[in-house]
Amino acid sequence: MARHVVARTSEIPPGGNKVVAIDGRDIVVFHVNGGFFALLNRCPHEGAPLDKAACVARLTSPEPGVYQRSRVGELLRCAWHGWEFDMRSGQSWFDPKRVKVRCYPVAVERGEELAAEMKKGPYVAETFPVHVEDAYVIVDA
Repeated sequence: MARHVVARTSEIPPGGNKVVAIDGRDIVVFHVNGGFFALLNRCPHEGAPLDKAACVARLTSPEPGVYQRSRVGELLRCAWHGWEFDMRSGQSWFDPKRVKVRCYPVAVERGEELAAEMKKGPYVAETFPVHVEDAYVIVDA
């Protein structure tokens, strides 16, 4: 799987998202609760763009009239039909065994580390040691 640099962390504000095109697919990257999550920007139900989905909390009720919110902002509610998905795993809340949004691994790296890694790259040219003696350039081959 190829790695793609999609944004600076400052380009996606907390609670926001950014859609990026990778290999012909629209991927939406969310910044929620200090973490970044990437999903295919398409609801599996009827194809609604998930970048327009509401980021909601998990709501549970241990007894009638008592409600508890957790994981605030980490669930997506599709804007078209209200289907809900966990943005960490893509799991649906209504049919977790059969319906899921595709998720992608996300990493945050410092610029210096990324620059060093990018220098390596997937393609490496053959090099030879070079040194200067007097007024001549010599290549050891």
